[in-house]
Amino acid sequence: MKNFRRITVQSFVPEELQELKEFSYNLWWSWKPNAQKLFRTLGDELWYDVEHNPLKLLKYLSQNQFNTKANDPEFLNIMKSVMDEFNHYMTRKDTWFDETYPEKENFLVAYFSAEFGIHESIPVYSGGLGILAGDHCKSASDLGIPLVGVGMMYKQGYFNQQIDGDGNQENMYPSYDFGEIPIQLTRDEKGNPHKVFINLPGRNVYAQIWRMQAGRTSIYLLDTDIQENLPEDRILTSQLYGGDHEMRITQELLLGIGGVRALRLLGYKPSVWHMNEGHSAFLVLERVRELVEEGMAFDVAKEIVSSSSIFTTHTPVSAGHDAFDEALMHKYFDHCFQNYGLDWNTFYMLGRDVNKNFSMTVLAMKMAKSCNGVSRLHGEVSRRLWSDIWKDIPVCEIPITHVTNGIHTETWVSREFRKLYNEYLGDDWIVHIDNPEMWEIVNDIPAGRLWDVHKIRKQRLVDVVKQRIKNRDQRNGVPQYITDRALENLTPDALFIGFARRFATYKRATLLFRDIERLKRLVSNREKPVVFFFAGKAHPADRPGQSLIKEIYHISMSEPFLGKIFILENYNMTLARYLVSGVDIWLNNPRRPREASGTSGEKVPVNGGINFSVLDGWWVEGFNGKNGWTIGEPKEYANNDIQDSEDSANLYYTLENAIIPEYFERSNGDPYSEAWIRRMKESIRSVTPVYSTHRMVKDYMNNLYKPAFEHKQLLTADNYKKAKELVEWKQKIAHAWKDVWVTEINPIEEFINTLHMQITCDVMLDGLNPEDVKVEVYLVREYQEDQAPVSVEELKLKEKNTEGRYVYAGTVEIPKAGTYSYNVRVRPWHKNLLHPFETGMIRWMQIIS
Repeated sequence: MKNFRRITVQSFVPEELQELKEFSYNLWWSWKPNAQKLFRTLGDELWYDVEHNPLKLLKYLSQNQFNTKANDPEFLNIMKSVMDEFNHYMTRKDTWFDETYPEKENFLVAYFSAEFGIHESIPVYSGGLGILAGDHCKSASDLGIPLVGVGMMYKQGYFNQQIDGDGNQENMYPSYDFGEIPIQLTRDEKGNPHKVFINLPGRNVYAQIWRMQAGRTSIYLLDTDIQENLPEDRILTSQLYGGDHEMRITQELLLGIGGVRALRLLGYKPSVWHMNEGHSAFLVLERVRELVEEGMAFDVAKEIVSSSSIFTTHTPVSAGHDAFDEALMHKYFDHCFQNYGLDWNTFYMLGRDVNKNFSMTVLAMKMAKSCNGVSRLHGEVSRRLWSDIWKDIPVCEIPITHVTNGIHTETWVSREFRKLYNEYLGDDWIVHIDNPEMWEIVNDIPAGRLWDVHKIRKQRLVDVVKQRIKNRDQRNGVPQYITDRALENLTPDALFIGFARRFATYKRATLLFRDIERLKRLVSNREKPVVFFFAGKAHPADRPGQSLIKEIYHISMSEPFLGKIFILENYNMTLARYLVSGVDIWLNNPRRPREASGTSGEKVPVNGGINFSVLDGWWVEGFNGKNGWTIGEPKEYANNDIQDSEDSANLYYTLENAIIPEYFERSNGDPYSEAWIRRMKESIRSVTPVYSTHRMVKDYMNNLYKPAFEHKQLLTADNYKKAKELVEWKQKIAHAWKDVWVTEINPIEEFINTLHMQITCDVMLDGLNPEDVKVEVYLVREYQEDQAPVSVEELKLKEKNTEGRYVYAGTVEIPKAGTYSYNVRVRPWHKNLLHPFETGMIRWMQIIS
């Protein structure tokens, strides 16, 4: 065969449209419909063919199309309007942050995450963690919060999923052309790409830095696929969550240590550092190294670093947290652990978990004074899960709080619903997304109008599903008549139920199929048609998860369920938008309490959908009895099979006796159910303002970022004076604490007939001063020692007894008659502690039974 020389023909962008190309690099357009309309107007079909990627759109437009638009006054007016809106957004000085914190001029959050889901054109995300990170950055931009992101630029992304003719998941790893992705290399004043390096055993690994821009928020992505690196290091940023433990630790070294160095190189001076999951936790070591290198002692450096570090955990099971054995840690840290001013054992203890591995989560929690889960229930689960770090501290007082996740509403609301809200809530509703009072107006939207908009979105989902199933079946050689039969009765009149998420086994994708005969009866009613849509990827190494996909595929292709159950391949942000805006019901049935938050369900209500979920994650807080349905009981089970049996039975019962009857209830000749419309409105009204990343990011700012910023300012003032004092005090406490004890004088009788107790205690402080401690009575209901206390009453110093011994006394009020338990405790106290238990020390009175 003859050889051919490759050429690429590129159109010339006319001067009138030059601004469009630069504008394409700011992903602000991805959540602004007018900007998307601008690109779509350039080439409607091409816009969909290039998967909404403006750079590819501009690359493949013909010269004739460019010239036509450059001379089209209507298009140029649209373009000017969009550019004016964009420039106003980027330069305005009246954002929420500007007006709430006008004095925070030097405030900056560095937000580290292994993945960012800003838009599908930049495939550096796999699922919920990345989407959450992307939504976080967008809301920070909208609210004007100074924030810079740090992640990695994966050459092959996560993976594209195909399902073959036998239901097997096929993992496709395309190599992306970065020239077609809206990211830009950062360069120095000479035009050379910025590069940072990290030290690995026997070599340096270099990374260039790409900038992804999301409104005001810059996100910097590290890329090792450059000539300076060895072949094995060039693939370090090839895949998200790929490879073995060795690949994972090198990726996390790059993200944490390389990420800090990238920000330094680019001139950033963050005041708060936020680790979104443990993947980036090595950043705390790099920050310590910087301070130790300047001559600071490790303990003081740790105080500074931990004061300004935020750690968010997203994983409610210990097996889901990265941990490395000591041999692997030796391999990667033997050459540098001394740089932290520590011996090996002290260094390793910073991350040592109960299995004697080095846990990234333990490292993050020990080196960040501010830690949080991502829902109220997840906060409770996390406090129990990591209680070994705070031994003897009551679980309810362990310093892990929660900030419940939300969604970036503008990203996930459909165009049709956005127009509806513009009409009834006003054009500025976007500015007041998290204002519950505004959403009360939803009750005034006419039922018929709401239903018509919802039906449009259902039809769009139908169109997408039909095209995707046709493409898949044709590729797999499925006979045409089978595809036709599956799709012939797919209409928006059916009740649409969607299940789309990562196919991990604990999410129980096949719970619906536990009683196949009952399900068969449920979907066989021609008068009340029900259709289920499934979508999601299983990790390439997760064989059990892939077997669930195969099982659902085979069921969907079987005679009773053909056209009633669909499994859609390659779940990503594009498909997610159609699903969350096109289904009537969003099904979520994880094994409680293993769903940290579950933000996919939060995307449905703003589009008129309703949740049907286990009371786990955010739904524990979001469900109000009128805005959806629940599955099973809010309790934990010792036996998974019993839990699955009870939950599936409840799932079927609720579908048969509540959801399906309500959906198909018709009166007065209306094409909709009035009860269903009421529930739709309640879903929109109650969920949308609360489960927004605008509310979420404000919570982070008010409750975590601001206190951390102010705490660091306090400790670093006057050449770190307060930090050094606090370290000296903690060292004094640690030295003396083994000899601290407390005992009760004249213990209370077991049976009393008053609602108050007089408690007197003898406390040995052994060299500590009374000002160094708090002595408290901890009162709980009997057998509820793990629950929040009835009260915690501080005892007052009454007298000094002998050398080092003091008498404390006080009155404890009991709210009502009943059986209680109490104890007396001593805990360290200093006015400059960020939270009461950051020392991890406590002494309880010994009870001799």
